[in-house]
Amino acid sequence: MRVALELIKSGDAQACVSAGNTGALMGLAKLVVKPLEGIERPALMSVLPNQQRSKTVVLDLGANVECDSTMLVQFAVMGAVMAEQVVGITHPRVALLNIGEEESKGLDNIREAAAILKKTTAINYIGYLEGNDLLTGKTDVMVCDGFVGNVTLKTMEGVIRMFLSLLKSSGEGGKKAWWLKWLGRILQKKLLKRFSHLNPDQYNGACLLGLRGIVIKSHGGANQRAFAVAIEQAVQAVQRQVPQRIAARLEAVLPKSD
Repeated sequence: MRVALELIKSGDAQACVSAGNTGALMGLAKLVVKPLEGIERPALMSVLPNQQRSKTVVLDLGANVECDSTMLVQFAVMGAVMAEQVVGITHPRVALLNIGEEESKGLDNIREAAAILKKTTAINYIGYLEGNDLLTGKTDVMVCDGFVGNVTLKTMEGVIRMFLSLLKSSGEGGKKAWWLKWLGRILQKKLLKRFSHLNPDQYNGACLLGLRGIVIKSHGGANQRAFAVAIEQAVQAVQRQVPQRIAARLEAVLPKSD
């Protein structure tokens, strides 16, 4: 990891993709590649599919277990840039993940971040959303701290993998009429095709946003196909000049004192 990150620092590489330990990658990236000016700590970001056949940018997914309101606002700015540059959404909607949509709910840091985002006209802030809205497409950017984001992501991936596994195994075993087996296989193929875009392998790779270079964290247990997706994400981030665009947006949106 250290060698790969040093190559980014020296300019011999434009991106790093690693399936190693998240904490080690985060620490080394901060030390070697360094955060952008105005960023307290980088955030792990991923782009997830939603029910509207579009995608939702979600961060932080585990780089920062505890986040203050300033960090959540920084995540919102970086997430909005990613939604524009990677997903192609103009003026993306930004929401904070909370335990309810009422303004009085949530921890102090979430409510404080909401107050700041309401006053930030450059961000299309739409309020709080709950966990069950993560894949509905109600927002283009979902912001949360790393503890909540990591638990949410892994729970969602586990449910989806179980669902796809049940679809693949449906109709197996037991004595059935030949026409029932034939009908079952047809339905199985149609359902798998309909929900295949939810397969976690297709969105493997979380980008460490807020660094001066591009660093992608892959799942440690990623298969060949999933790791290729993480590499493709790195290529896309390089082509879209993500760090430079985030730096420019931070300078334009956030006060110098922040």
